Amino acid sequence: MKEIHLPHDHGNKTSAFIQNMPCQDVFDKTAETFALISDPTRVKILWLLCHTEDCVANIAAAVEMSSPAVSHHLRVLKQAGLLTYRKCGKEVYYTLADTDEARLVHHIVDIIFDLNCKERY
Repeated sequence: MKEIHLPHDHGNKTSAFIQNMPCQDVFDKTAETFALISDPTRVKILWLLCHTEDCVANIAAAVEMSSPAVSHHLRVLKQAGLLTYRKCGKEVYYTLADTDEARLVHHIVDIIFDLNCKERY
């Protein structure tokens, strides 16, 4: 990382933090994750799938949208690594992925909604 010199020294630790600042890719990935969950429909879907596993038709009914519209949101969340799926016959079931990022999103959703998810079905 290039050396950054601050114009003022206020006696705080800003210079030390700047020298240890993560690379731009980390900030980009973080912003992408927040952009994904800035959509109210995706938050609804994530909230549901943090607590259960279900098929597209049921998720669509729960969020009062068409299956194709929900499928689009599920695809975006899956590509981001926040959801995982399994096939059972013709049905595809989605749930929260078992990743650090997905768990963090779950934690954020729980805090915001003041929930305590004790059980997953």
